[in-house]
Amino acid sequence: MPLPLLLMLVIGGIAGIAVILHLLGLSRPLAFPDENAARAAWLNEFPDAPPSRVVLSHDHHAALIETSEREGIVWPMGADSTARYLDGARIDRTQEGLVIRLPDYTAPRIRLRLAPEEADLWARDIKEHSS
Repeated sequence: MPLPLLLMLVIGGIAGIAVILHLLGLSRPLAFPDENAARAAWLNEFPDAPPSRVVLSHDHHAALIETSEREGIVWPMGADSTARYLDGARIDRTQEGLVIRLPDYTAPRIRLRLAPEEADLWARDIKEHSS
């Protein structure tokens, strides 16, 4: 088989798979249906730190977590979730919500889409607990 034809078939196949996955809805970021799902996602990362309080975002794509010792956040990373403590977090307001900068090279920046009132509440809550 000629190389140009093989390349077209491979590229077309990969593009076709991507389109099919998107049309089936499998490219959507994870959403937490309720606080229990966010709690389970947190416990998946930090099983020794059960949440005492969970605040779910209005779009269910992030949750602010409070444990007995400190505060954290859980958010989607593709079809899965990840979580981090908010130690040393710097918070910036944006038109879409918040940008949280962490001193963690594995998750240096978290962009959250929040309603303006919700962004104010989350920023205030995070600053109160990180002081």
